[in-house]
Amino acid sequence: MKNSSPKVDFKAKQQEFTAYIRNPSSNPIPLGLKKNRMLMYRELFFNNVEGFLVGNFPVIRRLLNDEQWLALAQDFFANHHSTTPYFVEIPEEFINYLQNERHNLEDLPFLLELAHYEWVEMAVSIAKTSIIANADDLTDILNKILQVSPLAWPLAYSFPVHKISPQFIPLTAPTQPSFLVVYRDKNDDVHFLEITPVTYRLLEIAQENNGATVEACLLQVAQESPTIAAEQIINTGLQILHELAKKNIVAITEQVCQVFNPDRFA
Repeated sequence: MKNSSPKVDFKAKQQEFTAYIRNPSSNPIPLGLKKNRMLMYRELFFNNVEGFLVGNFPVIRRLLNDEQWLALAQDFFANHHSTTPYFVEIPEEFINYLQNERHNLEDLPFLLELAHYEWVEMAVSIAKTSIIANADDLTDILNKILQVSPLAWPLAYSFPVHKISPQFIPLTAPTQPSFLVVYRDKNDDVHFLEITPVTYRLLEIAQENNGATVEACLLQVAQESPTIAAEQIINTGLQILHELAKKNIVAITEQVCQVFNPDRFA
């Protein structure tokens, strides 16, 4: 005897289920499911996502009141379609959402930059790679290879994101941008260092020309800074590189070191 029950469109049912979970105020409860059970599912999923956001963006959470924070988290949860099934990658999805989907004129003007800065701190802390060891002798380094550690990220922001707190909320960007490097040390502790525009450009050049010598990188900086004597840039640059090498922000080696680094993001 054939079963006369209508076939269930599981894909459609799944879409109804997820639509309600994302935004119960705009979508009906799927037929055949109890409201209290759906509300339990909704609370479970949303609280997990919101918890990851709180854990990874603590400064943003402190800047917003409860209503503002929940509205932001809910908008992300309801409208952003993540491309990853992993909770640990939710912070990167949140950056994607802020950069490409969020259009709210009431947001703090530095929201995206601050979120990116907080995400970088997390990404550097969990990156599955190692510090590159420096050469034993750093007394004569001009002809040695300069590499930026895969655990050091040079950053440039319009706002001084490293200073923002509930006590300091700049609503307009200063004239000069902020240049930072976030890095992980040998003890796996994450730090940030405020750097000059010239140092930032030096690190950028080293990243763009993996395997270039210290001298080649410094000469390129000098060529791009015609108002400053090349000798001054080289001498100052050597001092800076020695300090950065001590912190393992850069590696100065006899040859290029290839490091497998799946967690480095552009």
